[in-house]
Amino acid sequence: MDKHLLDYNLKVRLPIILFVVIAVFAVTYYSTYAERNGIGYSPEQPVKFSHKLHAGTMQIDCKYCHTGVDKSRNASIPSVDICMNCHTLARKDRPEIQKLTDYYEKNRPLEWKRIHKVPDFVYFNHSSHVNKGIDCANCHGDVKQMEVVGQVNSFTMGACLQCHRKPETKISNFEEIKGNLKKGPEYCAACHR
Repeated sequence: MDKHLLDYNLKVRLPIILFVVIAVFAVTYYSTYAERNGIGYSPEQPVKFSHKLHAGTMQIDCKYCHTGVDKSRNASIPSVDICMNCHTLARKDRPEIQKLTDYYEKNRPLEWKRIHKVPDFVYFNHSSHVNKGIDCANCHGDVKQMEVVGQVNSFTMGACLQCHRKPETKISNFEEIKGNLKKGPEYCAACHR
């Protein structure tokens, strides 16, 4: 190869290529940050459901619908049976309740779209957090004020570690539960099993 061509490639082309690669990576990284973290994700559900009405106005405890959240690692997405505990009588004439009733009568599962999700390679246990008294709103946002639920917080490793390292700055109800609470684990195997 010609020495002049090699010098040109090293002095001009290589820096341009590196600059373009780094710029594309940076722009892609920052422009997809919210999407990668799920922040703002708020899919349309098969049946419109107002958490603001149910959890807010009516003050139904999260654990009523999300059964097992205090007993297992998963919060569980409510089945139609749970909804029908009330809606066999309440507001039966509403179009969304009629949709719900149709699922119930046909014994079909309602395929809610999952909103909050940690990566598959991460172990997260809801019950260990809920049983310490950590309010759901710390991770899921003020669902009681959400007509349509969407992800408002990041579920990245950094976000979890911030809370585990300094719970007093991240947990809104820290003062009322601090006797029940220790710093969360920071060793890899606690979450990466």
